[in-house]
Amino acid sequence: MTDWAVIGHDGLQSRVFTMRGARILDQGCGADEAAALEGLGPLSRLYRIGEGQPDALPCPLLPGSGRSLAGLTQDSPPDVIDGWVRFILLGFAEARPNWDGVACVLSDQLSHWVHLSANEAVSCQSFLTPRLITALGGALPPDSTAISDSLSRPERLAAHLRSAQVTATPAALSGHLLGAELAAARPYWLGQSVALIAPAGAGSGYAAALGAQGVPVEQHAPDALLPGALAALARALGFSD
Repeated sequence: MTDWAVIGHDGLQSRVFTMRGARILDQGCGADEAAALEGLGPLSRLYRIGEGQPDALPCPLLPGSGRSLAGLTQDSPPDVIDGWVRFILLGFAEARPNWDGVACVLSDQLSHWVHLSANEAVSCQSFLTPRLITALGGALPPDSTAISDSLSRPERLAAHLRSAQVTATPAALSGHLLGAELAAARPYWLGQSVALIAPAGAGSGYAAALGAQGVPVEQHAPDALLPGALAALARALGFSD
């Protein structure tokens, strides 16, 4: 028998998990909520990821009681992190309680750099780099020389991108975009421990570039963090096995 269920959109599809306390009983996915819920039967309590007014940073990753996990927002610099990314970060905090450092969460559209401390999200900076790489025809893995060039001289990004376009070197194009991002995100990784949370293969360029700067990086797959996130929500909502 299902005690409760969690539903949200991971950026690609709607996903639902039916739960008995902190234990996953079943899961489904689909193009929309109705498709994800199809075949799972009646659900007495549905907890939604990404609904409600975003919480302003700094704030705890784990909310109080309620029926949804909202996103995160920041006034300066202006930024918004969706509820699913917060959900993933909650799973990371469950695996590494009271960890102090920076989590870099990658999707196919965005990269989010989030300073975490004592199970709170303190500040963030997001970038359109993954979307720009796709839109401009970049390729992975990114070229390491291009990363270094734009990391040291980000003001030449537009010229570097044109050169990569003219010479038909898509890996260089990706490298220049990543190098410029790392230059802008320097306050988030310089002297910090970094947790890179990315689907398989997507974060290799980031990991290599940060490693070249002497930054300690640990890598996590987003789906591997979901059971921990669900267990944390179960405790917050008063469910137990």
